[in-house]
Amino acid sequence: MTARTLAIAALLAGAALTTHAAQAKDSDQDWSNIQILLLNWSQSSNPFFEALNNGATDAAEDQGVTLDIQFGEEDPVTQSNKLEAAIASGVNGISVGIADDNAYDEILCRAEEQGIAVVTNNIDDTEGAEGTCRLAFMGQDFVEAGYTLGKRMIETHGIGEGDLVFTPVEAPEGSYAVKRHEGVQKALSEVGATSEILGTTNDHGTALNLMTQYLLGRPDVKAIISLGQTPNSQAVQAARDAGLDELPIGGFDISQSILQNIADGEMTAAVDQQPYSQGYYSVTQLALYLKYGLYPSEMNTGGAGLVDQTNYEKAREWAGAIR
Repeated sequence: MTARTLAIAALLAGAALTTHAAQAKDSDQDWSNIQILLLNWSQSSNPFFEALNNGATDAAEDQGVTLDIQFGEEDPVTQSNKLEAAIASGVNGISVGIADDNAYDEILCRAEEQGIAVVTNNIDDTEGAEGTCRLAFMGQDFVEAGYTLGKRMIETHGIGEGDLVFTPVEAPEGSYAVKRHEGVQKALSEVGATSEILGTTNDHGTALNLMTQYLLGRPDVKAIISLGQTPNSQAVQAARDAGLDELPIGGFDISQSILQNIADGEMTAAVDQQPYSQGYYSVTQLALYLKYGLYPSEMNTGGAGLVDQTNYEKAREWAGAIR
């Protein structure tokens, strides 16, 4: 062994010892005094957030921090009150979804001024970092994903000039709905097609009824592109109930029932934004920032990929708890 090789080996050994020492030191440190609030914007009954909360819980356990999971119940007043309570209690970090561009600006900026670390997950202000005080966003690029989904539906089903596409969504005014529709409509506009939005709420029975009634009144609709999990989960049944069994269907977000529709050939494709990653990495990055000053990074969870008949099996294996 040459002198140069021996020197490199010594450096590598020293680096390994340093890493192991750091890990041992970290394992002896009690980080449970770090308090993080995960505030979901939606209702506590919304099954979509199971995977997101599982990711956040796993991250808190991995990092040894204390996590409090709450829901804004799709009510800006409720969400604002919970943010105010967290600030007053001395929370160290907040991970929050922003469904209303203007409702939380003052509160989140005040939290930042008081030294509380804030990241956003799942839904961000439509203006991004320019819209409110936060360090980073962990969630999907909804415009990009919507454009990808729109293009797939156009190419697969021949949507073109003058065609009308039905785009139901739980909360049309929500920032996620606005961005998703922007992406879908961008693709539709390129071929001269239009879209029409309908608010469905998050209640599955209500969504099914409203969507069925819409389709009964508009049998000329060329396709359904749902902009949220609730209408996407009801789209196949709504088309069937309206006597439009052959209507092309695609949409945002997955569940076991949605994946079964894909497997059965009743749905073309769905966007998977991978909410487990949104919960896991928002809490992880807050913990790393609060522990070591490592600045959080923007993250495009799920990318712009689609789940279809070529790849649904892996998603179905983990749907609900992880996907």
